Amino acid sequence: MLRTNETLDAVNEQLRLIQRKDGLRYGTDAYLLAAYVRPAASARAVDLGSGTGIIPLLCLAKNKFAHAYAVEVQEEFADIIGRNAAINEMADRLTPLYKDLRELTAADLGGQVSIVTANPPYMKTNAGKRNDSDAKYIARHEVKGGVDDFCAAAARVLKHGGSFYVVWRPDRLSELMEALARHKLEPKRMSLVQGDENAEPGMVLIEAKKGAAHGMRISPTLILTQNGTQSARAAQIYQTCSWSESDLWNI
Repeated sequence: MLRTNETLDAVNEQLRLIQRKDGLRYGTDAYLLAAYVRPAASARAVDLGSGTGIIPLLCLAKNKFAHAYAVEVQEEFADIIGRNAAINEMADRLTPLYKDLRELTAADLGGQVSIVTANPPYMKTNAGKRNDSDAKYIARHEVKGGVDDFCAAAARVLKHGGSFYVVWRPDRLSELMEALARHKLEPKRMSLVQGDENAEPGMVLIEAKKGAAHGMRISPTLILTQNGTQSARAAQIYQTCSWSESDLWNI
């Protein structure tokens, strides 16, 4: 099943993941976003720009929704998503969809969904050094859609009151907030993440709801390490793939 440019890696005791050696590897942002998703056991979901499918795989392993579509613009990664679903015995619950998210409609998913997740590329097309690998370049840079495109796609496919979960960079937070407002996705919950107690936040997670009223809660900042070791709060999130009840207010 593995090809010469691929590896098979253990994510946790439940999941194995095929990844391309020249592709973007899954990391903390994907895991924390999956943990940020509230369980809705009977819901249908879609992950935008899914890569290897790691976010829906993590969520499905925890029964956070019943079925997910994984939308991916790179055909070779859409194929990997299908194989990852198969090796984790989720082929009946995770459907890869080879499609440009900028053209995605609810009809592609058999109707509107209740949950959308996204880990969009953080970098503008002219930012940073050009990756030798096209796969990494597309994953990191907005060549196949920027944050506004991700928000627009989420708004098109979500039911009224459905949730959009997104992880982003704090230094570009204003762009995300503007895009959410433009597409009537109201931020309801936000959490900042920093590497240690002396670092500035390097990640922000947001849950927005389609068509909701104004009003957002901000959780205490998640500090990943304290005194050189993983913090108790981060350890709990990694062990359960869920944020604590104190971070999951009714919104």
